Amino acid sequence: MNRIWNSVVGKLWGTILLLVLFVLFIITVLMLEFLENFHTEQAEESLRQEAATIGKIVQQYDQIEDSMQIIQNILGAETSALIVRNPESVFLSVHEGLNKEVFQEKLLKDEDLANIYTANNTIIKKMLMPSMSEEDRMENYIILASPLESDKEIHGAVFIYQSLEVVNKTSNHTTRIVFLSGFIALLLTTMFSFFLSSRITAPLRSMREAASELAKGNFETKVTYVQRDEIGELSSAFNRMGSQLKHHVEVISQEKEQLSSILTSMTDAVITFNKDLTILVSNPQADQLIQKWYANNETADNSNLPAELYHLLDHVFHLEEEIDEELEIKGSYFSVSISLLYSKEAVRGAVVVLRDMTEQHRLDKMRSDFIANVSHELRTPISMLQGYSEAIIDDVVTTEEDKNEMIRVIYDESKRMGRLVTELLDLARLESGYLSIYKEDVSVVPTIERITQKFDQIAKEKNIRLYFEHTLSESIHLQLDEDRMEQVLTNLIDNALRHTPKDGSVTVNLFKTTGHIVIEVKDTGYGIPKEDLPYVFERFYKADKARTRGKSGTGLGLAIAKNIVERHYGSLSVESEVEVGTTFIIKLPLNE
Repeated sequence: MNRIWNSVVGKLWGTILLLVLFVLFIITVLMLEFLENFHTEQAEESLRQEAATIGKIVQQYDQIEDSMQIIQNILGAETSALIVRNPESVFLSVHEGLNKEVFQEKLLKDEDLANIYTANNTIIKKMLMPSMSEEDRMENYIILASPLESDKEIHGAVFIYQSLEVVNKTSNHTTRIVFLSGFIALLLTTMFSFFLSSRITAPLRSMREAASELAKGNFETKVTYVQRDEIGELSSAFNRMGSQLKHHVEVISQEKEQLSSILTSMTDAVITFNKDLTILVSNPQADQLIQKWYANNETADNSNLPAELYHLLDHVFHLEEEIDEELEIKGSYFSVSISLLYSKEAVRGAVVVLRDMTEQHRLDKMRSDFIANVSHELRTPISMLQGYSEAIIDDVVTTEEDKNEMIRVIYDESKRMGRLVTELLDLARLESGYLSIYKEDVSVVPTIERITQKFDQIAKEKNIRLYFEHTLSESIHLQLDEDRMEQVLTNLIDNALRHTPKDGSVTVNLFKTTGHIVIEVKDTGYGIPKEDLPYVFERFYKADKARTRGKSGTGLGLAIAKNIVERHYGSLSVESEVEVGTTFIIKLPLNE
């Protein structure tokens, strides 16, 4: 029931119904009042005509018997008459029913009606008198007194009285007709208003259902209409709105997809912040960065952001200015660009673009270190070349033996410079991919054994034991560039011999693991400090003084060796303990 009254149909139907009920109520009240007065006036007029007629008959007929029948025919239903010649005598009484004497007594003794004997106009009065049909019951009567022979000073009168029940019956009958007509009008109005409201609201219900479909994303929904009125125009406008909405949603969806694709494909981290520093939008790179910060506990107490970025954003929102800065967060370097977002000329947020510059910083440092190391490595031989050559040119040396010694030093230093330049070029070619690796089928055990035996004499001269151990069969082959792999092992064995004291040992161990051939070069030398292990494969790596006793290399050998092994899809790693020894491990994949 509540649903009906809350609907447009119920409200429209109720409004029309209440309006019609109000109008019918006013009309019924006025009509009943009018009909009641009308019936009373009609009764009085009828009584007046009957009195005038009876007066004429009485004047024409002297005998009561002659006029009795005529008077009875003139009188209406339930109407009685009393005719008097003078105030003391009754000429004729026409009364059918009870209490005849009571009526005559009251009519003759009533002071108001007594004036009729001297008046020339009729007198009308309503009186409460006993019923003519029932005992012990009082009824209202309308009494009309009309003068008889009014030309005399004191004359007779005709009293006609009628019970108002007759008028009431007529009024009640009329009232029933009025109420029946009102009820029929109400039924017709209800049907008409319900039909009209249904006709009006049916298109509205269709639009409501269509709006629900639009809300669900079904933009193909259309409202059917046949009217050409305002509702039809509304339906047409609704269909146009649906088409426009579909178009705009498609455009927004395309733009959103394009923006999402752009953000996803960007290598930079993009984060959109609200003014309260809550994250609104972020791309996958930014999500990874935020997870990394959170996992490493690098965030500020009141956000998921590092304290450095949090303070930078707070500064931007406070001063409302866009900035481009470089930021260091826990050893990582970022280029940060912050742009403000506005809503009705008020700052509502900011877009932060973070570019990871850590690798670039590392490369810049490596480049500067490389230049410094190359300069340092070249400065010593160049200085020696320059110094000894000047000494020869200026005839500083006096003996042939000293001169030959200087020439030998100049020759050694030039060879050292050539070796340094050659290794630099090889490393550059390896890293750039321009140095070709020519692989061929190589028997592993004989090749490694041959390379190891090259250092037997050097090991004996240094009083170092050199061992070659293996658990492989002679038939195992690998696809290798034999020359380049010999360069790797030569570098590793040479380093091991140079950094192992007398009575020490160097072992080349060859064995097989799951899917790999492993070559270990293990020495009992001075070892590498733990803090230096991550840097041993970098260019120009130099160990501590204990490790650089004797002849020092260029610092490029291990970097070249690592690149060569990786070009064979293998790996080169190191394990070391100070005063215990160092082990270099080469892992090469087996041929499939």
